Amino acid sequence: MTHFAGPGKRFMGLVHHTDAKREWAYDRQSNIGRLDKALDEANKRGWSVVDMSTEWSRIYPFDTSTLEQKK
Repeated sequence: MTHFAGPGKRFMGLVHHTDAKREWAYDRQSNIGRLDKALDEANKRGWSVVDMSTEWSRIYPFDTSTLEQKK
């Protein structure tokens, strides 16, 4: 999709699905999907990589478990 963005600066981000408890977890060596090329490319190009398990307090709008933990 980035080739449609045109010239100039743009944000590049990669969501790293690492939270098997609340969603799915897949990485370089997983049965669901592999992120070898994506993680290498993100590192090489300085993209932002967001780790779901550590950086997202809530994944789904109906998930209230994290809201209860903060009280």
